[in-house]
Amino acid sequence: MSNPLIVSDIDITHTRLVELTKLADRAKPFYDWIESRFQKCFSKNASLDEMLKEASKSEVKSAIFNCYQAEGSLPLLFDGVGRSYPHSKACYYMFSWLIRDAPQQRLGPLIQRIVRNSLISRTEAEAEALSSLIYRYRRNVKTFDWQAIREVIIDRLEGSRRAIRGQEKEAVIRTALLTAIQTFFEKHDGYGEYAAVEIESKEVRIGNETFDVSLSLLDSKGKCERRILVPIKTRETEGGGHSNLFTRDIKSAVSAVKFDNADDFLVAVIVAKNWSEREKETIRNLVDHAVIFDLSPNEFTDFTSEEQARLNSFIASLLKGRISPKTVKG
Repeated sequence: MSNPLIVSDIDITHTRLVELTKLADRAKPFYDWIESRFQKCFSKNASLDEMLKEASKSEVKSAIFNCYQAEGSLPLLFDGVGRSYPHSKACYYMFSWLIRDAPQQRLGPLIQRIVRNSLISRTEAEAEALSSLIYRYRRNVKTFDWQAIREVIIDRLEGSRRAIRGQEKEAVIRTALLTAIQTFFEKHDGYGEYAAVEIESKEVRIGNETFDVSLSLLDSKGKCERRILVPIKTRETEGGGHSNLFTRDIKSAVSAVKFDNADDFLVAVIVAKNWSEREKETIRNLVDHAVIFDLSPNEFTDFTSEEQARLNSFIASLLKGRISPKTVKG
């Protein structure tokens, strides 16, 4: 969607970098949250970088364990296609990224051996290993500030995206949804009417309909109160009968969602060339929020700033409880 970068008639555009930097920036609320937890543990208003470089090993371990044990409204951390991790895994990855490469492939098996040898819980073993690594190698690392960690996160996200094939369009949508959610969290230090949110790792099927991306809104007990379900429709060819097919598909999705749970929200994302304004308006009237791009699928790489702002506004209104799901009209 952005303008191509042309050198001597050759397109050298680095679209993936744009996607990954956007996704990495959405990890900052998690980094900031960790910093605030450490400040409370140490009773000092210092940066995470300063605290990690000055604290004793036992202090670092205690603060890491405190992050693992946190409850309530917690920020998200996610993989390269925007799928959120459970909180304990998010803590493990973030602290690992501060100090160690390959936390899953290399460090993970070592921690499992620590669990077996010491007869302690996985969380205790991770806190012990991570605090030991930080304390031992912090002079080699030199800095734990956000700008340095951001570069590491970009690299880790790129690696995980390479390992997860076939989810390019879903990754763009998840990134946009994460941006909206994390923007709200940064501003309000929570998720409004809900205790937590969780982006599902795979498509959701309701009846005969599939929803490529979905997000669960949870209460204080971890129970899903309602979902945001996102069907993604793309077509290479232009206009014509495909517009009617999209409308039929969206109507079918609306019916399935409302029959399953009338409290769920439906957000439709459509990427197709040359749609009629009438068909666009029909879709917008059917769903709670519609994002329609006049592009061919291979041109679709991210949300425009205007569409991201619209999605941010929709999510903010939803989390504040200011809007209700649309009802099916006769």
